[in-house]
Amino acid sequence: MHHPADHSPLGKSSEYVAVYSPELLFPIPRATKWAELGLEAGNLPYHGVDVWNCYELSWLTPSGRPVVAIGEFVIPADSPNIIESKSFKLYLNSLNQSPFADAAALTEVLVRDLSAVAGAPVAVRVRRLDEVAVEGVVILPGACIDEMDIAVSDYSQPRPELLACDTTRVTEQTLYSHLLKSNCPVTGQPDWGTLVVDYRGPALDPASLLAYVASFRQHQDFHEQCVERIFLDLLRLLQPERLTVYARYVRRGGLDINPYRSLHPLDVDNRRLVRQ
Repeated sequence: MHHPADHSPLGKSSEYVAVYSPELLFPIPRATKWAELGLEAGNLPYHGVDVWNCYELSWLTPSGRPVVAIGEFVIPADSPNIIESKSFKLYLNSLNQSPFADAAALTEVLVRDLSAVAGAPVAVRVRRLDEVAVEGVVILPGACIDEMDIAVSDYSQPRPELLACDTTRVTEQTLYSHLLKSNCPVTGQPDWGTLVVDYRGPALDPASLLAYVASFRQHQDFHEQCVERIFLDLLRLLQPERLTVYARYVRRGGLDINPYRSLHPLDVDNRRLVRQ
């Protein structure tokens, strides 16, 4: 069976285009993976967004002077399409030798092009370097589970059966792990991330969560789909009052992708982690 990204630039040699070329953007329908996870458009069990950060955003002023900035792109989790990451990078590269009147004019173009490909309104911020620098690196709330003593022998696919909870005890906590790793479904290259689980419900066994996270190590899926799978597995197990699952992934090609999924609408803290 062909992957929806097989016809994208991912995993192929691509020419560097330095002049504005919106046609480089390549959409990948979410519906295929939603169906695999038992989901359907219009009836998703979560709210959420995919937050992309571009650390290599550059363009020209009308006089030809280069400008650099950091781009922030927020794509709704219920948009019909995700944007294939290499095509996104190629598109952003095409701005390098393209003149724009100012950052506002560039933002308008980015909103138009990205919203058209995602099939839903995409929020865009073009941010000055000093503005982002002041924010610094965020320290995650909650408890890190990475030093727990577990034994793992199977990394071939996610194993939700490893998850365990105490149904006699309701708790409210935030757990996180820097050990999330999966592989790109097209190139096989590794994707590294930090997973955060914030919930109120039956007490989740932290060691079981770490073993479950480790089981993703050879799994092939896009960032967004890994987070959705984790959210759904925890939702089924805990049936919680509150649940938010998100991952902050390490950047590749100057882009990082940060999917957020939650039972309730949420405000996203987009400050980067130390590995980002």
